[in-house]
Order: sequence, then C-alpha cells, then structure tokens
Amino acid sequence: MATTLISSCRLPWKLNLQTTTPPNIVCHSPVDDRHSRAKPNGNPAETSLASEEEDRFCGNGGLTRRLALVSGACLVSSTGALGFSGEGVAVVKQGSLAGRIPGLSEPDEKGWRTYRRPEDKSGGHGVGWSPIVPYAFAVPEDWDEVPVSIADLGGTEIDLRFASPKEGRLFVIVAPVRRFAEDLGEDARIELIGPPDKVIAAFGPEVIGENVEGKVMNMSVAEHSGRTYYQFELEPPHCLITATAAGNRLYLFNVTANGLQWKRHYTDLKRIADSFRVA
Repeated sequence: MATTLISSCRLPWKLNLQTTTPPNIVCHSPVDDRHSRAKPNGNPAETSLASEEEDRFCGNGGLTRRLALVSGACLVSSTGALGFSGEGVAVVKQGSLAGRIPGLSEPDEKGWRTYRRPEDKSGGHGVGWSPIVPYAFAVPEDWDEVPVSIADLGGTEIDLRFASPKEGRLFVIVAPVRRFAEDLGEDARIELIGPPDKVIAAFGPEVIGENVEGKVMNMSVAEHSGRTYYQFELEPPHCLITATAAGNRLYLFNVTANGLQWKRHYTDLKRIADSFRVA
C-alpha cells in the first residue's frame, strides 16, 4: 500500500483564487512563508488548540521549506507512477543501470539458462578499443551474476562474474591483444596470436594470478561458426579456460571450483566452459 505525500509547491507568481477556509484549519502560504490562522469563532480555547497544532506542524523538526520542495517533487513522480497523465506532469523514467544489465534467459526444460551480454552494457569502451563483441554461455539455474570490483584479480579487464554456492564460479576477462602483439589489426584471430601453448603461457597468469608452468593438464582446439577456441584444463587451481579473440580483444572465459566442487560437479563445469561463444 503506497502513501503519497501532497504538499504545496512554491510558485514565482501569486494566484488570485478565492478559497474558503473552514474553521480550525491551519494554512501555510506558499508565497511569503507566513502562517495565518482562522480564528475559530472567537473561542480562546479553540484558538489555543489551533496554535498548538500549528506549532507541532510548523515548529522545530516540522515541515521545512526543503521538505516542502521534496514533497512537491515526490508528488510529480508519484502521479506518473500511478498512471495519471496530462500536460505539465513530469514522468520520471529509470534508465539502464551502468555496468550491470540482466542478460539471462529463462531456464530450459533441463534447468539451464543462457547468458548473452547485452549490446548496451557499459564497460571497456576506452580510446582505441573496438566495441565489445557480445558473448554467450550457459549455466545451471542456481548460477547468478555477482558484482565486479576493480580490486579483483584482472582489474578493470574483468567484464563479468557469475557464481553458484554449490558448484563454483566463473568470470570473463576481456584483454587488449596489443599488449602482446602490435600487428594483429582490428579483427584479431586467436590463431594469429599464437598456438595454444603460447597463448596459455602469456595469458594464463591473467586468469590464475601465477605462472601456469606445470599446471596445464589438457589443451584442445575447437571451431564454432568460423571462430577458433583454445580450451585448457589446469590443476591446481581447478579451472577450465576457454580463449578466443574478436576485434582487438582477447576473451578469456574461466570456470573454477574448489576441490570438492570439482569432484562433484565436474560434468556441469565442463559443459559451462564448452558453451562459451563470441558472436
């Protein structure tokens, strides 16, 4: 149940309107901020009661000018929210939140949802950067997006995080390929950056925060819709990395878990890693 506070708004002109003020009503002038009392039939007791009521309303801690203005703004907003329309009524619309925009589909018949990066999601559009090419992946129903902090490993290059209390977590790093090669143009392909072993040696530390030597258990190459993907399995830590390139960016999709999660949910974690696609 919503409650709407209606208050007078200050106007730069005076309106010459006839009003009838019933007894015992305290009036607040929106023009000169002075208070007028309607004398209740000349009865001193009633006059004193009206004064006390006014003091409680207009005294210290009561309705101030700032509160009156805020109340007026709330009235304008609430009329739009309640569906009233007409000339002179401002309707406040809430735009998209910077950084985080929902991109998850409804669960399919097996309880899996697909995340697609919205094209209007903010982030990563610095000078000299191509727009982030949308990517997609699938997760079980209990996985949800979590906030990204610039203090995280990977800093501002982490574009997205997801997590499941039961199964593990994932994140997407979008890194500039020019840090590692200058002659890749504006539409880099991962095979132009190098073979899988070179890519994981160069970019693996971006993902796990340490040298990957001796940690790569498996590596493979896959192709989907004409785009090449390198896939890696590392231990320790337990993680599955899918890497590809588009525009002037390298995409690193990392799915990781602790030892117990890895043992119990490896099949789901592998399916998540294998589902990563860049448009």
